[in-house]
Amino acid sequence: MEPANGHVVLDTGQDDGFRSLRRPARPRAERYGLGRSLRERAHRADMAYWSPPDGRADPVQQVIEQNRGRRPWLVPIRVGRMISSPYAFLRGSANIMADDFAALPATGITPVICGDAHLGNFGFYASPERELVFDLNDFDEAHPGAWEWDLRRLAVSVHVAGRQNGFREAACAEAVHHCVEEYREQLAHLAERPLLARSFDRLDVDQLRSAASKASFRDEIERAARRARRRTSDRALPRFTDRSDGTGRLVQEPPLITRPSEQEWDALAEALDGYLNTLPPHWARILAGYRIVDIAHKVVGVGSVGLRAYVALCEGSSPDDVVFLQLKQARRSVVAKHQHGESAWHRHQGQRVVEYQQALQTVSDPLLGWTTVGDVQFYVRQFRDMKGAIVVEGIDAPALSDYAGICGYLLAKSHARTSGASMIAGYIGSGDKVADSLSRFARTYADQVEADHAALKAAVRQGVLPAEPV
Repeated sequence: MEPANGHVVLDTGQDDGFRSLRRPARPRAERYGLGRSLRERAHRADMAYWSPPDGRADPVQQVIEQNRGRRPWLVPIRVGRMISSPYAFLRGSANIMADDFAALPATGITPVICGDAHLGNFGFYASPERELVFDLNDFDEAHPGAWEWDLRRLAVSVHVAGRQNGFREAACAEAVHHCVEEYREQLAHLAERPLLARSFDRLDVDQLRSAASKASFRDEIERAARRARRRTSDRALPRFTDRSDGTGRLVQEPPLITRPSEQEWDALAEALDGYLNTLPPHWARILAGYRIVDIAHKVVGVGSVGLRAYVALCEGSSPDDVVFLQLKQARRSVVAKHQHGESAWHRHQGQRVVEYQQALQTVSDPLLGWTTVGDVQFYVRQFRDMKGAIVVEGIDAPALSDYAGICGYLLAKSHARTSGASMIAGYIGSGDKVADSLSRFARTYADQVEADHAALKAAVRQGVLPAEPV
């Protein structure tokens, strides 16, 4: 297969589409050797370099193109959030990075990737056993793709966050280096383990605390974990609902929380019935014991602002027995066009998000599913399920380095759960070459992020794009 970027997608022993147990796996030693051989095709030292190519797309125009199909009255909020800082711009510009990275040297090893692996897309959530775990937690752009893209985006986010916090360049580079080294070490470790065994690796809050080497980062873990444990459906009731008329109603906060029309409400409720058919039978049976009380449109995130995103309040046998479900519009991944051009691999983008989330996370929300309203595709998940994040703004340099290492570790775990771990490990090797290269790349591309951010701010000042202040 020849993707749109010209890179050859390597044979990982799974060309039959994961549908047969009769084909022998390629020996691990052979996979390592194949990975090492790829250094001749994509030199590890070349990973260090970035300069904007001739004819690079205008970043402002790329933001405008990403705004197409979004609700027009919410676009100023999205732009306002993106211009608030270079780090916020990075969070909302996965499409720009995907376009840039597609032209860079790559091995051609394509596991399932997050597609949007920055520091803010790791966080806490509840396992089905109600334990607090920490992992990748955003999969809107998840897709088979170059593992390097995930690692590059994560590394750049570390450097940009460090600069935003006022750290010296050496401290930013050290944090990036630690991130890549943790990725290398964990991937090498998992590549030696049996395929099934590596799929059970997970990081709960106690393990996260133990992995933290700096006291300042352990303190931030404690704060974030406390916040996450409070983010449950029952605790959300007083904040998001009003029962003045005896019935639970979601509180409106225009333009961030608004009520859909009656026709839209009915279509969403019908779609949620269809969503039940995408759940495992046990969870569908449990959730069918609830009824929809109210639905509202609720703006979330940075990159997602302007897309259709709803919260449904569902009530069980008593007013305090509630579940909040979130429906998020799913569009084609920014990675997709670089892997297979304009042809569609996925009939339903919501299903894509769910299946790749389950591939990349060790444990996932048991209520993950998908549905369709008209011609808009959604994935569905719990809205308040002990979700929380490490806030990188304001943490000190040792804490950022610690956190970057944890994220590198988790990214390796996610990649190793799909395919290509032995080949990636063979390519990276046991030394610092890839970490050194990506530390240099992250610094140079952080300059690009800041320049693109400045261009967007200038476009707002000139009236090219509307923006509402954060």
